[in-house]
Amino acid sequence: MATRRLGLILSGVTGRIGVNQHLGRAVAALRSSPLTLANGDVLELDPVLVGRNAARLRQIADRFNIDRWTTDLDAALSDRDDSVFFDSALTGLRFDNVRRALEAGKHVLCDKPLASNHAEALQLTQLAARGNLRNGVMMANLWLPGMRKLRALVDAGFFGKVMRIRGEHGYWIFEGDQRPGQRPSWNYRKEDGGGIVLDMMCHWHYMIEPLFGRIRRVTCAARTFAPRRWDEAGTPYEATADDSAAVICELESGALAQIDLSWCTRVRRDDLMVMQVDGSGGSAVTGIFDCLTQHAAQTPSLVWNAEDRAATDHRAGWLPVPDLTPLGNAFMVHWERFLRHVCDDEPFPWDFAMAARGIEIAQACYRSSENYTWETLSATP
Repeated sequence: MATRRLGLILSGVTGRIGVNQHLGRAVAALRSSPLTLANGDVLELDPVLVGRNAARLRQIADRFNIDRWTTDLDAALSDRDDSVFFDSALTGLRFDNVRRALEAGKHVLCDKPLASNHAEALQLTQLAARGNLRNGVMMANLWLPGMRKLRALVDAGFFGKVMRIRGEHGYWIFEGDQRPGQRPSWNYRKEDGGGIVLDMMCHWHYMIEPLFGRIRRVTCAARTFAPRRWDEAGTPYEATADDSAAVICELESGALAQIDLSWCTRVRRDDLMVMQVDGSGGSAVTGIFDCLTQHAAQTPSLVWNAEDRAATDHRAGWLPVPDLTPLGNAFMVHWERFLRHVCDDEPFPWDFAMAARGIEIAQACYRSSENYTWETLSATP
């Protein structure tokens, strides 16, 4: 058994998601408990942190016992001993960062969305293909316990004919004047790649299409309900990106998926992200951790009566799906899959082409909202 070094260039891991999920719960965890490759070698990850704030980089490097950091992305990309590039910088910077990494011959994993628009996403997809470079986009929600349980129900044929999907995601993001906002201010500036539709439809696409079929067309109403916010320094700015949206997707099967997205809502549901699937054989409601089902045979015969308070407890007739074998942090699982794709040639379907589809859907939503239309999507990948 030998040790195999793999140099990682980690760009933009100074933000909340980057430092906590990608670096802390994924890369650092995989350094502490290294992967054993197919040939028995142990994978030793050797990261270099790249960003614009030297003091912040030094602080994070010290925290995670990382020896290397730099503010010079070109210098990092020029090192032939570092073959994998990861990016979780601002969405508005992603296209240029990933393009430069691909041109330097690096395998690339990045956060979603892959780019700010579909044309740029396709350009990166083609560039990676020409260079025969491994590529992937973080789709960590696939490995959440609730989503794994939902997939198990689909694989078992529990739903029969799927008729309707309803998804909700969101919570209240403070404007920043009285209480600090919980998300970076760039999320609310369209010019920096912000917007809830671009952010979240790139999630919902990969949670819907692989399980229930391709989306044929969409209609959307996107809004900016909080037009004035305050940034991290307490300076007011105009919020130019959408913070709420209602989306209807028509699948090729005829099923409808209704997605409600909002950073201007107060949560009164089981989780921050909830999906309900209704089919001829039964229904399921899943969140981040739990998934509950009601089979057709257990569905009560309800009659609408507005005169009296319902005697039926509508939550009582749902049964929990048993827990599956734990996989660990969802970001770590996706990182592990990509590293095995690079080192062991294991399949990795969550690539740039798949991520580009999510951006195509998001852009169709924006066109629909602007033009009050149904927007038809491409029929083939």
